[in-house]
Amino acid sequence: MTTTEAGPGQELPSDREVLDWETFGAAAREIAQRVVDSGFAPDVVVSIARGGLPAGGAVAYALGTKAVGTMNVEFYTGVDSTLPEPLLLPPLLDTDAMADLRALVVDDVADSGETLALVQRLLSTHCREVRTAVLYAKPRSVVDPDYVWRRTDRWITFPWSALPPVQPQR
Repeated sequence: MTTTEAGPGQELPSDREVLDWETFGAAAREIAQRVVDSGFAPDVVVSIARGGLPAGGAVAYALGTKAVGTMNVEFYTGVDSTLPEPLLLPPLLDTDAMADLRALVVDDVADSGETLALVQRLLSTHCREVRTAVLYAKPRSVVDPDYVWRRTDRWITFPWSALPPVQPQR
């Protein structure tokens, strides 16, 4: 299977987690249940694009939270290959509109945790409270997310990034 996960000249590790769509749906609902059970009621769910978009949307639906925002961050360029630090990309979230809100930041994985830490720091200067949720957390993450579906140290293949981008058909 060809994938968008590996950078040029890289190969995916053979020992990896593979998340399918059905399991993803159950995982998103489990995270939402943990949020509810903790007593936290977010006013807004902020997804970290791109990998956190499916998870953030699914968790927001499961929570019944209609306010959803996006932070566009680029960091990973391939398997264990990153930029020197995470970069915010436009369009930017209107952080002034986040004043006094309780935000749940959702991403697909806290690998190094650098992306999650950046978004958490930024929103913490505007929001009343910020909590984090991920499908997967890795042991080396600099952030221990508040809500985690599964912990692993393996590479993860997500259903939304398992195939390459579509190409024009002739």
